[in-house]
Amino acid sequence: MESFWKAISRKKPNNDDGSHSKLARVLTLLDLTGLGVGSTLGLGAYVLAGSVAYEQAGPGVVISFVIAALAAAIAGLCYAEFASRVPKAGSAYIYTYITIGEFAAFTIGWNLMLEYIIGTASVARGLSGYIDALIDHRMGNAIKGVIQMKVSFLAEYPDVFSFLVVLVITALLAYGVKESTLLNNLFTGVNLIVILVVLVSVGIKADPANWAIKPDDPSVPVGIDIGAGGFLPYGIAGVMAGAAKCFYGYVGFDCIATTGEEAQNPSRNIPLAIIASLIIIFLSYFGVATVLTMALPYYLQDPIAPFPRLFDYLGWQEIKWIVSIGAIFSLCTNSLGAMFPLPRVLYAMSSDGIIFKQLRTVHPKTKTPLLATILSGIFSGTMAMLFNLHQLIDMMSIGTLLAYTIVAVSVLVLRYEQNTNFIVSTQTKSSTVVKQLFNLTCLTVPSSLSSDIVKVCVLIYAIAISVISSILVHAQVQLINYNPLFCTLLAAMTIMAILLTLIISCQPTEERQLTFRVPFVPFVPLLSIFVNVYLMFQLDAATWVRFLVWLVVGFIIYFSYGIRHSVQGSGSQTLSESQLDIPFAMFTTVKL
Repeated sequence: MESFWKAISRKKPNNDDGSHSKLARVLTLLDLTGLGVGSTLGLGAYVLAGSVAYEQAGPGVVISFVIAALAAAIAGLCYAEFASRVPKAGSAYIYTYITIGEFAAFTIGWNLMLEYIIGTASVARGLSGYIDALIDHRMGNAIKGVIQMKVSFLAEYPDVFSFLVVLVITALLAYGVKESTLLNNLFTGVNLIVILVVLVSVGIKADPANWAIKPDDPSVPVGIDIGAGGFLPYGIAGVMAGAAKCFYGYVGFDCIATTGEEAQNPSRNIPLAIIASLIIIFLSYFGVATVLTMALPYYLQDPIAPFPRLFDYLGWQEIKWIVSIGAIFSLCTNSLGAMFPLPRVLYAMSSDGIIFKQLRTVHPKTKTPLLATILSGIFSGTMAMLFNLHQLIDMMSIGTLLAYTIVAVSVLVLRYEQNTNFIVSTQTKSSTVVKQLFNLTCLTVPSSLSSDIVKVCVLIYAIAISVISSILVHAQVQLINYNPLFCTLLAAMTIMAILLTLIISCQPTEERQLTFRVPFVPFVPLLSIFVNVYLMFQLDAATWVRFLVWLVVGFIIYFSYGIRHSVQGSGSQTLSESQLDIPFAMFTTVKL
């Protein structure tokens, strides 16, 4: 049992600056920012703004986007610090491997694969559906006339067009990272121009009176429920529910963190790109939500395609087609950005030996992980072809939120980790532990005891936050009725979380010089943990079941292959470098 625990908790040493990577370091700050914006800016601007305004928040959708942006920014700060610490490909996976251990790292990497696979498939399916809608569904009707899939958990028909879209994206990524990012920058530029066109043109028709509509207003059609009217027709609860939905419009910026071995000066440019992309994305979402709800009353919005409805309402057919073309460009960049990180995560995990090592094959000419890219494209394309959009997006967020949570935990662990250059001798007597809880010993550098205290406190904090989130999400009626059991439990868990935060803040931190450090530690990472866990509890039970099935498949792979072939494990059987450099080496004779 002891050897098993050592195997799953072994850590990757952080002594590689990425200078020996086989990947090409060609991505500039502009490329990284364009990648973050292109992979993220789309859903929130073209769908979520109208959808959340109509269904949850009314004009208060602008506040929902602000709250969601703050949640995303907190996660972005944690990613930015790790990018300055670890200039390696793999994003949250590699961060977790260095700080927590191998099994947790595999779990996060496996979740990231789920996020990027479904993200690529859903965007491709959305692009196909958008184009099909513009041509009066002729493409879909033609395919249904030939073949239909009468299976409850599959789409009505195989969407061949979305499969082809993914294959084109795969070819671009396999051809070369610089070439694919040049195309991404071009499409992202077009997308931003279209957003500006929307802001200027629709802004002319903006009427602040649409933020103050009363239920008895004569302009409101008979039979339409507009809530309480005004700026917050569905109250603060509606704004918070809208924020939970708007948060997913910011998912995607973390793909920047996977480019640690392809970015120029990654410890500087990746943090800057993350922050810059989040600012651009927030301003775009906030501006679009503002003009959209001012130009068209929230109760008239189309939750599926808000802009075509708006331009039909205004009689602007030309602008409608300009924005439709922009939406197509946006979805193309979303698809490219969604798939871009997937081969990099596979490359990082296979390089460490915890999934099949042949996937780290790098083509000598294109300098891309060729086999990982091809398999990613085939798998994502098949998912896009067989499942409809709603079935795909149900699973899109849970892996992302868990990854954000683990990154925040990792920031805390590293910031309070014992510095091996300053070993502080502490006796682990009960009196010593009690004193160290509030640092009454006046330590100025972390010790093994203070580091262990932080780890235990973070674990208990996560449990307390899970209980709090569960009560807030699933026991709202009991709280409104002042049920003594739930109210007492909520108060006790809240006090415990505050006390744990205070104990962690009293511990000494390491003062390593970095190009970027998360401010206000431990409060920012702990807040990130709370927000992410709370949003995870917003997901339905079916999503959690599918997520658990995915995890079980991953754990079978890890315990049957990864734990025995891990590079960090002693006596691991590894492929020779010559074998790894040969494309499609997995089809050669490999001793397992």
